[in-house]
Amino acid sequence: MTARGGERGKSPGARGKGPGERGTGLRSVAGQVFALEALIALLVIAAAVFVTFYQARSDTERDAKVRSLAVAEAFAKAPGVDEALASPDPTAVLQKRAEETRLATGVDFIAVLNRDGVRYTDSEPELIGLKATGDLSRAVVDGESYTELFRGAPNDAVRAVVPVVNDQGRIVGMVTSGIEVESITHAVQGRVPLLIGVAGGALAAAVGGAALVSRRLRRQTHGLGPAEMTRMKEHHEAVLHAVREGVLIVGPDRRLLLANDEARRLLGITADAERRHVSELGLDARTVELLESGRAATDEVHRAGDRLLAVSVRPTVTDGAESGSVMTMRDTTELAALTGRAAVARGRLQLLYEAGVRIGTTLEVVRTAEELAEVAVPRFADFATVELLEPVLRGEEPPESGSAATEMRRTALSGLRPDQPLQPVGDTVRFDVSSTPMATALSAGHAVAQSELAAAEGWRAQDPEGAAQALAFGMHSLLTVPLLARGVVLGMANFWRADTPEPFGEEDLSFAEELAARAAVAIDNARRFTREHAMAVTLQRSLLPRVLPEQSAVDVAYRYLPAKAGVGGDWFDVIPLPGARVALVVGDVVGHGLHAAATMGRLRTAVHNFSTLDVPPDELLGHLDELTGRIDDRESEGPDGEGRRREEGITGATCLYAIYDPASGLCTVASAGHPGPALVRPDGRVEFPELSPGLPLGLGLGDVPFEATELQLPEGSKLVLFTDGLLEDRSRDLDTGLGLLKSTLARPGRSAEQTCADVLATLLSPSPRDDIALLVARTRLLARERIAEWEVARDPSAVSPVRNAAAAKLSEWGLDGLAFTAELVLSELITNAVRYGADPVRVRLLHDRTLICEVSDGSSTSPHLRHAAATDEGGRGLYLVAQYAERWGTRYGRRGKTIWAELRVGADDAEPIVTGVPDLDALEDLAW
Repeated sequence: MTARGGERGKSPGARGKGPGERGTGLRSVAGQVFALEALIALLVIAAAVFVTFYQARSDTERDAKVRSLAVAEAFAKAPGVDEALASPDPTAVLQKRAEETRLATGVDFIAVLNRDGVRYTDSEPELIGLKATGDLSRAVVDGESYTELFRGAPNDAVRAVVPVVNDQGRIVGMVTSGIEVESITHAVQGRVPLLIGVAGGALAAAVGGAALVSRRLRRQTHGLGPAEMTRMKEHHEAVLHAVREGVLIVGPDRRLLLANDEARRLLGITADAERRHVSELGLDARTVELLESGRAATDEVHRAGDRLLAVSVRPTVTDGAESGSVMTMRDTTELAALTGRAAVARGRLQLLYEAGVRIGTTLEVVRTAEELAEVAVPRFADFATVELLEPVLRGEEPPESGSAATEMRRTALSGLRPDQPLQPVGDTVRFDVSSTPMATALSAGHAVAQSELAAAEGWRAQDPEGAAQALAFGMHSLLTVPLLARGVVLGMANFWRADTPEPFGEEDLSFAEELAARAAVAIDNARRFTREHAMAVTLQRSLLPRVLPEQSAVDVAYRYLPAKAGVGGDWFDVIPLPGARVALVVGDVVGHGLHAAATMGRLRTAVHNFSTLDVPPDELLGHLDELTGRIDDRESEGPDGEGRRREEGITGATCLYAIYDPASGLCTVASAGHPGPALVRPDGRVEFPELSPGLPLGLGLGDVPFEATELQLPEGSKLVLFTDGLLEDRSRDLDTGLGLLKSTLARPGRSAEQTCADVLATLLSPSPRDDIALLVARTRLLARERIAEWEVARDPSAVSPVRNAAAAKLSEWGLDGLAFTAELVLSELITNAVRYGADPVRVRLLHDRTLICEVSDGSSTSPHLRHAAATDEGGRGLYLVAQYAERWGTRYGRRGKTIWAELRVGADDAEPIVTGVPDLDALEDLAW
């Protein structure tokens, strides 16, 4: 038989089964009985078939002998046989008669032989005349008729031999007849199907009976094998007598089926209680209700006389059918108190673990105090308050003297009910009376429990009215503990009980101190962070531009937001440049805190200094990168240089530098690892121009210098510079942020200030994790009528016409008051360009906030300001330019240089008084 279901996949050698698993196949007693009965039936039926087969064969052989002998005797004694043997041709007379007789009697052969055994007749004519084999002397000599099992030619057969005797009593021949063994075998084999059919029927009947017996036995034994039944018997005996846990088995009708010795002892059940209803056993009413309900239970405490039992109940059938119950029980009377204390201890440990997770989730002092109060209620106290010293709330160092701790600010309050009588958050709490529990705890440096508040005279004397309200409310017990960090008092926590009847005891002190210690560390960390954050914000705001400089090239709006978790190193700047141009800068320093803010200040100062060189953006970034590398190299000197470089170095800072020229509308941009700007066209189209990103500052240029990109900006375009903190956040990546920025900027007709507000409203998260710097510059173009340009020949005589043309242009602009000064400056600059410069020489006047005079030539020779001696014939020209101009300088282009001077525009501006100034024509002859 094959196993059912999942048992098919198990190997024959698998051993054992889980609890409740039914045995199948030959492992069960029923299976073994079935196999034994089937085997016995098979053996009996096989033996019967074997005996029947051989009995049939024996009967057939015996019948063949009798029939052969009868046929032979009848033929031998037939009339005329002896006479035929004496005739000249016996074959002719006897062959036909022998064949007819053979066919009539059903034998296989009849042969007539002479005395010598030579055949006169045979069923096989070819054998006539041949001598028969075998010993025939018994018939010829003795005259005996007999039968034998002959084996030899021509075939094995059962043969009868009968002598033929004439009238004189003389033996004249022999007659043999017989049936071949093959015929006997065929006759027996013809009975085999019947025997097999009968045997099969008998076997089927026997197996069916065995199966019925096995099935009934399987139901009775539940498919268990002998080993399992033996083990079950052992388990049964162990459960009844050896197990020290009570076991009670109740049937579906709620009558007792089994109770072991321990259950009888614990419940007081007598031995004759089986088959009684559970309500008749004298059990506790709650226990009877539990057994009658049939519900499951785990470790419920029930009373049995003066004992406390931990009871568990499980149904005996889990498939939803009507089921009995198994109840186990153990005596917990002596362990009840210990278990209660252990449960309280486990709860306190769990609460301490939760406090470690829930207190200090933010670096805010007030929120940390609130988390301490929330953790304690309601699992430890009904109400909790936290008071902190004023310096701690401000992030300052707490005072080390104990006298300063008598006055605190209530910072957090949590309770079971909102209608509590305690002072609200924000009030000042004083501990002037030294005998109050609070003052005692502060002076002792450890927790103090006041189990009966009504008996606390000092507490009542501190605030009689408040104490009366608290007692009337139901406050009956107080536990107060100082918040200590590094041995210094930060504040204190007070735990109150009103609804909980048990007062605070000595066992609560250690828990309160542990809870307060963890909270104090978190509060001190938050205080330190508050102080550092405030210092970093102050430093950073002092380093960032407070007021943007006046300039006419762009309308600028900006936003700067420090990160909540710590000030970073994002920065921006707007720097006016000569020629009415303006530089727009934005950068980002890796890291947060004071170091990042200080590093940002160093970079901003360096950019300001390098901008005075008036070099292109890519050159400026090259100088800045070189300076950054030198600073980092110096900071890495010494034994701990590498660590200091990692902590305090500038490496990794990024910067974007753009110069916009309102005279041409050309904007030149270069980046050192910083995200490129967004360009908003006047019609609202938003682009992100492709820039060569460059490497961050301090990594070294190598073979990849910074590259500048030139953008032609129509008037009214907006150039948006930003740091990555604006785009990236926990909930979005850089690409998503760029998409949001693009959709926000695509609103034509918005001012720079409105654009800033729109961008922050869309992209700013509630708690940015990084600083955000945003700079929006709306471009302007200098009107063409405010620009004048001339080409100057390399001839001293060409100076005067240009000077006169410039004077005419100034008169057209209404700047007649600056005519003399401008002519003087232009005369000096043009004359020296003609004398010492190279072609081409150009002059340009720009009428902006100031009058800008520019003279360009193809030479890279830079003039230097010097003070001529009284005996020198020249050398005073540039000195005069410096005296008359607001400021002046030199900038270099791709080819040549430009010397520029700015003159202040204003009716009330007095021209500098310079003594001994010759006329302008004479000035043309002065050397630099």
